[in-house]
Amino acid sequence: MGDGAMGTMLQTAGLEPGDAPERLNAENPEAVRSVHEAYLQAGSDVITTNTFGGNRRRLALHHAGDRVFEWNKAGAAVARRAAGAQDREVIIAGSVGPTGSLLQPVGDLHFDEAKNDFAEQCAALAEGGVDVILIETMSDLEEVRAAIEGARAVGDLPVFCTMTFDTHGRTMMGTSPEEAVQATVDFGVQAFGSNCGNGPGEMEEIAEKMIRACRGVPLIIQANAGVPRIEGDQVVYEAGPERMAEHARRCCDLGIRYIGGCCGTTPAHIRAMIEATKGSDGKGAEEG
Repeated sequence: MGDGAMGTMLQTAGLEPGDAPERLNAENPEAVRSVHEAYLQAGSDVITTNTFGGNRRRLALHHAGDRVFEWNKAGAAVARRAAGAQDREVIIAGSVGPTGSLLQPVGDLHFDEAKNDFAEQCAALAEGGVDVILIETMSDLEEVRAAIEGARAVGDLPVFCTMTFDTHGRTMMGTSPEEAVQATVDFGVQAFGSNCGNGPGEMEEIAEKMIRACRGVPLIIQANAGVPRIEGDQVVYEAGPERMAEHARRCCDLGIRYIGGCCGTTPAHIRAMIEATKGSDGKGAEEG
């Protein structure tokens, strides 16, 4: 079982709107550590570093393009300290999100530039002590390939990848779940799946499609807690712990091996998801 949202939790801890969450890795590491500890107390086996937007292009938007190594290494180290305080094995996943730019020929970002940006981030995460590189929330297979090659250029950590299928069951670039599985397996990832999206119901449909095409690669599902809405000055997600627990049980029955949450998912959601899947062997259809 993975963890849930980082940004959602940091916002409740005082993260300013529009600021880079990665800044807190260096300037307020205890706030980040408290989020990791909350998920660990809920029972997460995997915690994800606070480094989703930690590549040079994304940080440059916050005038912090020169802080890539510092903030990513610090993010990994914070997670490592939280995990080290446990009396059980915890996996640290180094979060690597998209650059925010479109690759050629659709956009103006060259493949090698993207690869170098990802390599820079992955090198810092590795030095900080992550166990696996988690490339997540991707929509473009070429950017996925750049991220994987960047990670492999600076180390030999396992590489997991998730893409987001939120446009009529496809990524923003039009890739289907089946096409994504086949391509990323060819790229050599150790696990593949989907995160974010439009909530647990749609994610279960995507999971079923990926199961049929997975070719034996372990699958990951980390759904949003439904679609958010504004109530007063608060962002509220429609799927509570009970709905996400049902979702986790369905994913487990399908054969998904790594289940967690994305936006709007809290430690309460994760705790309910763990309770709902106790006793399952996590094999299901994937090995059938």
